[in-house]
Amino acid sequence: MFRGSIVAIVTPFKNGQVDIPKFKELIEFQIKNGIQGIVPCGTTGESPTLTHEEHNLVVETCVATVKKRVPVIAGTGSNATAEAVALTQHAEKAGADGALVVTPYYNKPTQKGLYLHFKAVADSVKIPIILYNIEGRTARNIETDTVARLARDCKNIVGVKEASGNLQQIKDVRRACGDKFLIFSGDDALTLPVLEIGGVGVISVVANIIPKDVAALVTAFNAGNKAKASEINDKMIPLIKAIFIETNPIPVKKAMELLGMCSSEMRLPLCEMDEADIEKLKIALHNYGLLKGQLV
Repeated sequence: MFRGSIVAIVTPFKNGQVDIPKFKELIEFQIKNGIQGIVPCGTTGESPTLTHEEHNLVVETCVATVKKRVPVIAGTGSNATAEAVALTQHAEKAGADGALVVTPYYNKPTQKGLYLHFKAVADSVKIPIILYNIEGRTARNIETDTVARLARDCKNIVGVKEASGNLQQIKDVRRACGDKFLIFSGDDALTLPVLEIGGVGVISVVANIIPKDVAALVTAFNAGNKAKASEINDKMIPLIKAIFIETNPIPVKKAMELLGMCSSEMRLPLCEMDEADIEKLKIALHNYGLLKGQLV
């Protein structure tokens, strides 16, 4: 089953179109550097601005390129249940190993509505489903009782990506759902604290640029070397802060451009970073040892 360091991979663009050759390169870079899973079409993959055809193409390309070397967990969420069902069914048909389904955003369903939404998605497929709880982007928290009810009633709802920032809630979910229910940190800055309270890994943004280090942190912790995990975490925190200085994925895409990995091109309403923030990002990359040469 899924665990460890999983990258929420960016979707590269070129002249307004999805850059499929570059996307394949980024996948190979991730696998070469020890990533243990890939999430295409998540928040970091700019799923809100992809057409349905592009979304499906990105998932299909990821599955075909990965070739079962690591799990592919496709982002398939939507604030329309029928659309989330269709995207999840496509991911299953394409050969994805699982689906990451975000809380419906904007329309603010009740807890009953959330339960019915996620149950409808889970019932429509056989692949494992990971819930994605990120109240800051969706205006709705999946409460512990709702998570526990879904875990009990839907055998293929196997875990949650927790980006609520609420460590007590994560503890409550672990207690309510048991040890077999998979809890992933959805916040790079909280990876170590989440591991310490029973998390099994992280679905990471910063892994787009430092996959080896994110994997090393999780591996060290799971091997019982908490001192090593803490050392890696302490080194990463300033870079993580810079990667989230503006709305994700704006800074991580700019970092990847600065490092020669891909273009920082995005689609509106996401836009180019402010110059002052770019300078802060450059300093963080330089201090981490990623950006060589003199800073101007």
